[in-house]
Amino acid sequence: MAGQRRPTVLAFDYGLKRIGVAAGNVITCTAEPVTTLRAERGRPDWDEVAACVNAWEPGIAVVGVPCNMDGSPGELTGLAQAFAADLSARFGIEVVTVDERLSSREAEDALRQQRRSGTLGRRIRRDDVDKEAARVLLRQWLDGRGA
Repeated sequence: MAGQRRPTVLAFDYGLKRIGVAAGNVITCTAEPVTTLRAERGRPDWDEVAACVNAWEPGIAVVGVPCNMDGSPGELTGLAQAFAADLSARFGIEVVTVDERLSSREAEDALRQQRRSGTLGRRIRRDDVDKEAARVLLRQWLDGRGA
């Protein structure tokens, strides 16, 4: 339908070396880790980002912006905001940002629990944490939309 936003959402956990990606749905309020994209000193591989956006065709994207524990801007805050702006400009999709404080820690805890329960039968890798952190961000955004 013309003018109606697609229900798919992509979330990005921005980093200097890796960008975790998760996908979700605003109708079912689900979120799942998808992949980890490469970045070099904060510069994403835009071809990889494009492939991801083209494959999922999101109606909206969520980008985690790191802040210090007191809420003040962190070292990567400006870079993550620039990534969000570039994402919107390049692909013409709405981008919202969320505070990503503690998302990586929550992701690591979730992955350790999966490992203990046997649902993750191998060692936890850095890219696992990045895409799980993107899922945490997306879950946070989905949960907060109705508030």
